[in-house]
Amino acid sequence: QVQLVESGGGSVQAGGSLRLSCEASTLTYRYYVMGWFRQVPGKEREGVAAIGGGGMTSYSASVKGRFTISRDNAKTLYLEMNSLKAEDTAMYYCAAGSRYSLRTADFSYWGQGTQVTVSS
Repeated sequence: QVQLVESGGGSVQAGGSLRLSCEASTLTYRYYVMGWFRQVPGKEREGVAAIGGGGMTSYSASVKGRFTISRDNAKTLYLEMNSLKAEDTAMYYCAAGSRYSLRTADFSYWGQGTQVTVSS
């Protein structure tokens, strides 16, 4: 089982940057596909970025070219967010799963989330 704890959220002006971190609790973290998702009230949770064990990455169209997902060998997942827009405002969650995708159904373990607010 994997426990995930996100950090790094906050408030920023449009055009600014933030870096989110997600620390995993288990050494088997490296065998999981890791992803970042976001959700705003009243809407479904959506996939933002995913990274496989070999480093392959995938992004949603809305963030491609602005966000970068990465992972290190010390059980930490990152999401570097640049050129932030007001529509990026959401609760951001990291997740671990066994299938490389951006679908919430493919991820079994979830963190509690960290809020990102972008003011225009």
